[in-house]
Amino acid sequence: MSAYLNTRVSLHSSRLWQTTDFQSLLGAADESVPQVLTERGLGTLAAGYTDNDPRSLEARIIALLLEETLILIRPLVGNERAFITYWTQRFEISNVKTLLRGKLAGELAATLLPRLTPMGAFARLDLHELALVEDIAELLRKLEAGPYADIVRLARRAFEASHDLFTLDAALDRSYFEGLAHRARALEATAGAAFRRLMASLIDRTNLIWLLRYRFNYGLPPAQVYYLMVIAHYGLSPDRLRQLSALESVEEVVAALPSQLRGSLHGSTDIPGLFAHLETMAADTAYGVLHSGAPAIARAFAYLILRELDLRDVRAVLRGRHLGLQRDAIGMALRRTHEGGL
Repeated sequence: MSAYLNTRVSLHSSRLWQTTDFQSLLGAADESVPQVLTERGLGTLAAGYTDNDPRSLEARIIALLLEETLILIRPLVGNERAFITYWTQRFEISNVKTLLRGKLAGELAATLLPRLTPMGAFARLDLHELALVEDIAELLRKLEAGPYADIVRLARRAFEASHDLFTLDAALDRSYFEGLAHRARALEATAGAAFRRLMASLIDRTNLIWLLRYRFNYGLPPAQVYYLMVIAHYGLSPDRLRQLSALESVEEVVAALPSQLRGSLHGSTDIPGLFAHLETMAADTAYGVLHSGAPAIARAFAYLILRELDLRDVRAVLRGRHLGLQRDAIGMALRRTHEGGL
């Protein structure tokens, strides 16, 4: 199994984009963009390039990610298969959010269904049936009786206490990532230190960005910010998150971070800059695991992380071109890669 998966991951890694690929896409004439995409294996995105429809582009990217994930999980069983399958289910949680927002706004099924992302072989919900329910209360009841009961239950309680859609969305996200951390813990003894590094990078980055946004962009009180954090066993412990949630500025939060994480942020004290540094750190961590002798499941997860980062950078270029932005402006918005950036 490990030999097959390692071979698959090594073959798939050639699909990852390099700096020169992004430069070619940025510099191509409009009529040449589909050809550039097709030559780099993204014919599906090329076919939809002229649509200029952000939903269509996002759906095509997710379809590519699901297709590649389906190939990689073929040899997996047990906890490894469960973990990678669960990783895809955040796309279905996004569908749940769309349904909840739509029902809260009184939208009809005919309006909602085109906005939902097809999950293919990974589908666990009957989206058509859910889109037909009368209101958000019935939708939550149906979801709580389905495969995402553990995720939805806590979110429903949070919504009933606040009747706030933001709190509902945030509680769904928190519950999802706590489920991911729980499934990862079952693997860490066999998947090794490299797998743990990937998870620590993911969960700590997620918590830090959420904490900064909730506290300083949205002005939430410390207790509510802490309630929305992912409680896991990585670098930012529950006690540390509680402490950080109570601080009064971005600068204070950065200064109170563990030394290794603080040193990697290069003195950034604005939220967009911190997010960019954290994305770079995540990519570097994943790249290091992918090109190491780590267990096959760790290398597969690293590839999936990098592939999604790449495709979202491709999306940023395509959207920037449609908006008529200058090449330099689009390039500045892209994540810096292990090669040093664009």
